[in-house]
Amino acid sequence: MTYCVGMLVDTGLVMLSDSRTNAGVDQINTFRKMATFQRANDRVLVLLSAGNLAITQAVVNLLHEAPEDPDHPTRIFRASNMFNAARVVGDALREIHERDAESLKDLGHEFNGTFILGGQINGEEPRLFHIYSAGNFIESSPDTPYFQIGESKYGKPIIDRVISRSTSLAQAAKCALVSMDSTIRSNLSVGPPLDLAIIRRDEFKLATHISIDMDNEYFALIRKRWGFALQEVFSELPNPNW
Repeated sequence: MTYCVGMLVDTGLVMLSDSRTNAGVDQINTFRKMATFQRANDRVLVLLSAGNLAITQAVVNLLHEAPEDPDHPTRIFRASNMFNAARVVGDALREIHERDAESLKDLGHEFNGTFILGGQINGEEPRLFHIYSAGNFIESSPDTPYFQIGESKYGKPIIDRVISRSTSLAQAAKCALVSMDSTIRSNLSVGPPLDLAIIRRDEFKLATHISIDMDNEYFALIRKRWGFALQEVFSELPNPNW
């Protein structure tokens, strides 16, 4: 299992993923779930993935695949806007589906791969998309400024209470990490190292792209203080009189 979250706020995007894969208690490994695509002064995109690792890795490889003509850009860099970039990811997913879905079905496995795509292409605002296993997708809105994939239920409540389009990038990153901590505490199939990417509006590059493990000073701090604060607030709530 995995957990990924993407947040779109007025000043940019925050993208966060874990890196744990679980095929049984004795088959827990680390694989990155974040792929990045950048071209100076033109575009910056971050793709988060969840589901069958072989499927999601195949999709990312197709997006990176070099064309026969060395002067012709890869398919993700040919997209004229973020909507078309989401279509490119969806088309790559359908291509893998056409190749592998029947074989997986014969072996009793579902075709399962979902993505969050966030970024900005010159000429438009930052945008955020949730791409489903069928290759179709939806775009975030002011009322829903974030998407989650994977093991989402544990980290959702804090996001619903905190995040809006007017939230700052720093607050969004903090909220994403608290959401991830809640998930890690409740589900052993989600774990570090974490990949955190921050995109500032109109910069067309990654402002931050870091790997966070459990020894990271800031992550350890917010894990400790968030847990303590929850216990403190809980103890202050009045007990029922029945």
